Amino acid sequence: MNDFLADYRDRFREWVDDLQFTGAHKRALLGVFAVVCVISVAIVARGHSEPVIETPPIVIAPPKAMVDVAGGVKSPGVYELPANSRVMDAITAAGGTRPGTDTSDINLARIVKDGEQVYVDPTVDSAVSRRGTARVVKKKSGPININRASAGELDALPGIGPVLASRIIDYRKTNGPFTTVDDLRKVSGIGSAKFAQFKSKVRV
Repeated sequence: MNDFLADYRDRFREWVDDLQFTGAHKRALLGVFAVVCVISVAIVARGHSEPVIETPPIVIAPPKAMVDVAGGVKSPGVYELPANSRVMDAITAAGGTRPGTDTSDINLARIVKDGEQVYVDPTVDSAVSRRGTARVVKKKSGPININRASAGELDALPGIGPVLASRIIDYRKTNGPFTTVDDLRKVSGIGSAKFAQFKSKVRV
């Protein structure tokens, strides 16, 4: 390093001597050269690397889904579930189903959405009589809830037979609860004319 600087200094002096500068100008240039050499040596000695400041990792909280679990479960209510939870997870969070509840018309493997309601239809209740345990089927009046209705209840609607009732159940299992009554038109086989026949008898 010292040899390199000495050689560089000699060449600089030769170049300065060739210039038509006064003695004062030459001394000023030599002073600038000396300052540059000192700064260069300091930079080389210290190195070019700078300390790396480690940034703490940003922790992003996993998304949650608020789900209302109602109907034939032991502890109905609103539950906060991890994202991509299944219907079965929502029912489990609500304590599971009550004895005698049928979940065959529910897609337990479907992923729940934030803000939706998972309804387990408690169609059959237990009633104790003198002769033992008897099953009492609830009778419903007024417009039926298309998100809760069984295949039999849908079949009883005007213009809806067993085939369309099955399609409505399948659509509900695959896509989740209907948001509006008009969503029934998305089910294959339900056009405007057929929808008008039972529109007043359904609700969400």
